[in-house]
Amino acid sequence: MKHESCPRDATAASGTDRSGTDIAFLRARWERVLSATERVSIARLRAADSPRSLPEDPRHVRLLAESEDELPPVIVHRPTMCVIDGRHRLRVADELGRSWIAVRFFDGAESEAFALSVERNTRHGLPLTLSERSVAARRILASHPEWSDGVVASITALATKTVRALRRNAGAEVHHAAVRVGRDGRVRPVDWAAGRMRAAEVIRDDPGASLRTIAREAGISPWTARDVRERLRRGEDPLPSRPPSPRQARDDRPTRPLLHAVPDVLPARTRRGAAHRLDGLMSDPALKYSEPGRLLLRILAANALSAEKRETLVPSVPLHCRHAVYELAIEYAESWRDFALRVKPRD
Repeated sequence: MKHESCPRDATAASGTDRSGTDIAFLRARWERVLSATERVSIARLRAADSPRSLPEDPRHVRLLAESEDELPPVIVHRPTMCVIDGRHRLRVADELGRSWIAVRFFDGAESEAFALSVERNTRHGLPLTLSERSVAARRILASHPEWSDGVVASITALATKTVRALRRNAGAEVHHAAVRVGRDGRVRPVDWAAGRMRAAEVIRDDPGASLRTIAREAGISPWTARDVRERLRRGEDPLPSRPPSPRQARDDRPTRPLLHAVPDVLPARTRRGAAHRLDGLMSDPALKYSEPGRLLLRILAANALSAEKRETLVPSVPLHCRHAVYELAIEYAESWRDFALRVKPRD
């Protein structure tokens, strides 16, 4: 059987929207609370609160019944036993006189069960209409105001600007969230200034907090957390004199090249003998015969990343892990920079 794909609205088709694969973090979260396939009695299942205006289409039921392919399992919200995805498949099984059907149970929240239902029905099977997707988007915005317009757009196969207009027109129906979760799963403040001020509070309360901790507490990126910390160190206001452009505020990404993110504390000529210097430290009795010294040597050896090793490791990082590896590398580089400045000999 050939599955139909759900067409996006006109603005999405124009290329202003991204692919639904951008919400991989949400799909991964849903997958973790989906069970393995099991056989379940049809009599135990209930009709779900469907995003469709007409829950069943007789023509689509006939099409599925005539298919010679094995139909995928239906998805059922375990706490309510409501069918999230597969209403037509359930009808086919019932009309064929079967007493059971293949099921995957969803153990997440009921509000996320509805979002999953919408997302599934925009990717396969009988397409949702534009009106149905718009109604579903309004409902998801009400239940999950913290999800960004882009996340809701990816779930409902609408254009981001369409979802933005729905949020704006919803008024009091949609609670105002201080932060939004983007397509990449990262949390960002709606008000860029509030995130920076919160980061400044975290730093003042705990000067030794890592960039990742500051970013998590303030709902900003590690890059922004680092900028706030550097401003405070210089005695400056945590807010820049000019607010970021809408694109910068949305993406929260650095505009400077990565090489400038962690300034060198050593001239290039002194970096060429790193292996020789490490060998010298390894044989130094002051480090070899003390527990802290041995710990330092192990960490230094583990962080000895030659150009050859780096070139081998970079392509081996899976695409879905690259953002996490990227942020960890930046945070570790920042930690090492601070350590280097603290142990640097006085002139």
